[in-house]
Amino acid sequence: MTSRYSGRRTAPSLIGKTLSSMKHATGDHMPARKTDKSVKSADRKPAKRTAAEGKAATPLRDSMVTGKASPAKAAVGDKSVFAYIASLPQPQRGIAERVDALAAKTLPGLQRSVKWGMSYYGIGDGWCFCCGGFAGHVKLMFVNGVALKPVPPVTPVAMGKSTRGVELKSVEDLDERQVAEWMKQVTAVPGVGGKKR
Repeated sequence: MTSRYSGRRTAPSLIGKTLSSMKHATGDHMPARKTDKSVKSADRKPAKRTAAEGKAATPLRDSMVTGKASPAKAAVGDKSVFAYIASLPQPQRGIAERVDALAAKTLPGLQRSVKWGMSYYGIGDGWCFCCGGFAGHVKLMFVNGVALKPVPPVTPVAMGKSTRGVELKSVEDLDERQVAEWMKQVTAVPGVGGKKR
């Protein structure tokens, strides 16, 4: 049996390339940009999504447009996670609701929390995986994902060397059988912030 996630690779990143190395590679030499210090970032309007059929689109929060997790406040409990998920625009909300329902069905004694602007899940001995809405997708990341079989294909930026996961652009991208198996595997060992067994 193969997972629908096997074989996917993430595109190489330009992170780490300096402006001078990019100039050298392209032969371009751009003049220094002048900045107007009188313009404040608060004057910028948030980006909006356009709907295909002229319906009013739900605007994405600035944090989702920039690729950062949401500004949701840290709080432990089901209520805070449900509020976080409800705050997401579609299709991210539908994907996050499906992941949450799958976690509840798969893991008895599931505990929820909002941390670092994302929903975190565990079963009493630490947080084992998280789910967060971003522009165009939902990230489902597993703490110590390198130990999972098969290893999830996405290596997130700034979430730890051993974290792995998947990026879901639609509910149809969610391979429930594979994700449920990963959830069981990752919760079999202590998570982040929990007591060692």
